[in-house]
Amino acid sequence: MTHAVVFDLDGVLLDSEQVWDDVREQLARERGGRWHANAQREMMGMSSIEWSRYMHDELGLGESPEEISAEVVRRMEQAYSERLPLIDGGREAVERLAARWPLGLASSSNRELIDLALEVGRLARFFRVTVSSEEVARGKPAPDVYLEAARRLAVQPGRCVAIEDSRNGIRAAKAAGMRVVAIPNPHFPPDDATLELADVTLTSLAELSPSTVA
Repeated sequence: MTHAVVFDLDGVLLDSEQVWDDVREQLARERGGRWHANAQREMMGMSSIEWSRYMHDELGLGESPEEISAEVVRRMEQAYSERLPLIDGGREAVERLAARWPLGLASSSNRELIDLALEVGRLARFFRVTVSSEEVARGKPAPDVYLEAARRLAVQPGRCVAIEDSRNGIRAAKAAGMRVVAIPNPHFPPDDATLELADVTLTSLAELSPSTVA
């Protein structure tokens, strides 16, 4: 029986993976880094501590990871303030599920970006708890951010349903013991083996209903 629902943010409610990709690629190229085609896919799900270290160590940016993270967040905040890439049907899907269950959010985004996105998107009031992976020990695909969301909701992970789009996100939620509704990211789709882990796979948020979750 479902007692709570936990959403991912990037790729589920926001069409933002491409924004992250563009911002980090532009910064890497500006600073003489070694950007490559798989960089974004490898960073998906990482916490800010992990991906900023990746950009320093693997992509060769000279700034410290802390400086890299701060600059990426600054640019993302500017992008969100100019236009929040809310996916069509996102607000309606959140409202439908919030009318029946307490909602949590488990995101790899920085805390500042989570709060800004929910405020600009007028979604903050629907979420009882929000967790950034920078607030736990490990980012996705480790289960930490989902386990922390369940803890803050005071619900056993096995009684939670996660809404996810990516390989690392689906694997993180399953590792936490949650059931998973997958809505594959069209830009960075999860592999078939990962999709087989999902309990339900949908094509869009329009299909996300209380009956599907229940």
